[in-house]
Amino acid sequence: MDYAIFPPEELIEDASVRLPLSKSVANRALILAAMTPGAPVPGCPDCSDTEMLRDALEKIKSGDAAEIYLGNDGTAMRFLTAYAASLPGIEITLSGSDRMSERPIGPLVSALRECGADIEYIGREGYPPIKIQGRRLQGGIVTVDATVSSQFVSALLMAAPLMGQGITVNLDGEPVSAPYIALTLGMMDRRGIPSERSPLSVTVAPGAYRPLSEDDAEGDWSAAAFFYEITAVSAGWITLEGLNPDSMQGDRAAIECFGQLGVVTAPSEETPGAIDLQPSPEVFGRVDLDLCDTPDMAPALVTACCLLGVPFRLVGLRSLAIKECDRLGALVEEMARIGCEIERIRDFGLEWEGRRLPITEMPVFDPRGDHRLAMALAPAAVFIPGIIIRDAECVAKSYPGYWEALESLGFTLKNVEPE
Repeated sequence: MDYAIFPPEELIEDASVRLPLSKSVANRALILAAMTPGAPVPGCPDCSDTEMLRDALEKIKSGDAAEIYLGNDGTAMRFLTAYAASLPGIEITLSGSDRMSERPIGPLVSALRECGADIEYIGREGYPPIKIQGRRLQGGIVTVDATVSSQFVSALLMAAPLMGQGITVNLDGEPVSAPYIALTLGMMDRRGIPSERSPLSVTVAPGAYRPLSEDDAEGDWSAAAFFYEITAVSAGWITLEGLNPDSMQGDRAAIECFGQLGVVTAPSEETPGAIDLQPSPEVFGRVDLDLCDTPDMAPALVTACCLLGVPFRLVGLRSLAIKECDRLGALVEEMARIGCEIERIRDFGLEWEGRRLPITEMPVFDPRGDHRLAMALAPAAVFIPGIIIRDAECVAKSYPGYWEALESLGFTLKNVEPE
């Protein structure tokens, strides 16, 4: 399904969007519930990633789990690897798409093996698919390369209470997406499992999770970033419902990041518990940010800066090369379609000095099956009506209702036939 997208005919005013539940929170909640006797299935967003993890856990619980296919769901692959490895008696193969076989899992597998896990690579060393024979893990002290994915660390920490000695995870290098490690620890603490943390080490003792008295589901700050982008490029006024202003989700940093592009965040006066995104002329002349804690925000920020003509240098993006696609290379290529020659800073960043070339044809964007690229590229229609997004249904990975939300803001979407 390909969409041609046209902007609202009038300024976006008094528009309201209820955001989906957080995928990051829900995926952790699902794993923690599976480890907690008597815990109900938590509230989850209606997206393919969370559904895939939930279905996999149900198969494991029922004993019908000789092989589980996870598509391109990297979170499920990492979290299930640690969970299955710590379940005595289970024998399971975890596989995925061709792209999944290019996404590294070696640091997590090595750490689990040090804890006593029996995990075998079926294909290339260090990458899925993998075969796991679950057992009671001893745990102990492990060192993990934290520069690749925070999910390696989170997976180990959530399984730690099931290990005989618990675990101490020493972080090798500055952790990417560190707020999401804090989110994991916060959710564990709410379930009765405390931790001890220093800047480059986390210790979790053995123990037993207890059920929550209240579901910790909350709105998705990662999805919110795309509406911050829309406000920045359209000067529209948008109310976002369902967010926790005090959330531990890393992408809550959208408040500060898009503040540099003139978006003011304020509590809604008309909708209790909601926030208003208000346009402001206070746009920075240049944006320089280290996004190591929030790399998933890069697609929205890069697109917004290019549309607004704001030069930028964004670093801390090393992990983007192993996402659903190589987002660094993809952003360079897709921004060229709107005449912006951005440059890749080796394997860790992107920069643009404002150089533009004429646009000679209608941009046809290829998100490469990457949900965040598709959502970030769509607002280019504000400046170039009729831009086309290929493979638009890929947003189902995290936000199936995104296109309906755009229409509620006044955007027009038209189906176009693939070339």
